[in-house]
Amino acid sequence: MATQIYVNLPIEDLDRSVAFFSKLGYSFNPQFTDEKATCMVISDTIYVMLLKRAFFQTFTDKQIVDAHKAVECSICLSADSKEAVDEMVAKAEAAGATIPNPASDYGFMYQHSFDDPDGHHWEFVWMDPNGAPESEV
Repeated sequence: MATQIYVNLPIEDLDRSVAFFSKLGYSFNPQFTDEKATCMVISDTIYVMLLKRAFFQTFTDKQIVDAHKAVECSICLSADSKEAVDEMVAKAEAAGATIPNPASDYGFMYQHSFDDPDGHHWEFVWMDPNGAPESEV
């Protein structure tokens, strides 16, 4: 079985988050959804658990970062093309995301990002596997 990843993110409003990510084309696993959390399906091996802030806090004694003020991580997902990167960011912006920076085109790699309504930073990237620069090691 392939390794799966479950990214856990604290959110304020479960309905708002589900509506936002639904507009980006993601689905949710009802088996792992209740009034405190939902499981967003990105792929067969990538899932994002959107947990209401108070529920998220039950998993740690540490302070939860306010993602509107600080970056706790950058979630980066690949896309099949530059156009697919731009389409996803455009969908996110139309759904209420903020766009912190313009797209970056490095020739072999193209990336663009958005911050979701809870402030979490999402990157979408396309890379040309034949165009990456040679390693200097």
